[in-house]
Amino acid sequence: MSRVSQVTTTPDPSLGERQRRRASHAVRLRPRAALALTIVSAVGVVAFCWPLLVQPGSGLDGSTTAPWLFVALLPLLLAVVLAEVADGGMDAKAVAVLGVLAAVGAALRPLGGGVAGFEPVFFLLVLAGRALGRGFGLVLGSVTLFASALLTAGVGPWLPFQMLAAGWVGFLAGCLPPLRGRAEIVMLTAYGAAAGLLYGLLMNLQLWPFAVGLESELSYVAGAPLSENLGRFIAFTLATSLGFDIPRAVTTAALVALTARPVLLALRRAARKAEFGGVPVFDDVPATAPAAAP
Repeated sequence: MSRVSQVTTTPDPSLGERQRRRASHAVRLRPRAALALTIVSAVGVVAFCWPLLVQPGSGLDGSTTAPWLFVALLPLLLAVVLAEVADGGMDAKAVAVLGVLAAVGAALRPLGGGVAGFEPVFFLLVLAGRALGRGFGLVLGSVTLFASALLTAGVGPWLPFQMLAAGWVGFLAGCLPPLRGRAEIVMLTAYGAAAGLLYGLLMNLQLWPFAVGLESELSYVAGAPLSENLGRFIAFTLATSLGFDIPRAVTTAALVALTARPVLLALRRAARKAEFGGVPVFDDVPATAPAAAP
């Protein structure tokens, strides 16, 4: 009688009990990946906040800073993804799920083009980061913004900032407390609103030094005291971006509230079926069942 191989998946025996409970996480942050994330985040904080920290005579201005930050940040962001794969934190099933969700996010983002603050992609980052883990949320946010920029010809010095900020949105969603039921939906809705506002605030920081003239009351003044530049930045945000930031926050919160239950259910069910990090076991079974006795 011919026999065929049947493939089953069992949890990785090298993982402890606590890691098994986290089997739904599509990307596990191993030490090398965590180190890459720490480096990128530290550089990212400096890249966003340098206008408030720069000293007089440093030579940082709009003609030199943005291109260099683009060159420095984009390879570091890509290094995070490569570190995830190289360190064994992302298997083929996680890559497949990442590809599907990144494609969905890249298709959603252009739907908000031309409408102030309507950006439907962020709710997906929040829910995916929550269901599939902080590492997956980080990678999904970065890859989604990169893919959507290629689709919409949005590649420019602002792209690495967008990728990093969106990655943080997904990462922090995976760090939220372990609530369930209605409490979880309320928490995610509030986080979606806060994430929409925070994303706008971060993007304002990277745009502000180059957006207005030197004579304006809203302008960045290199080397000015922190309190003065902070006041100018707040005025710039209130005058130029609240019309985008508030609708983004409301849109994200509303979409999370409306879709959290079915989307989280679908993603968690997919994670259970995929058994990320599981070990395949091959068993020989008969190709055909034996005939029943007369």
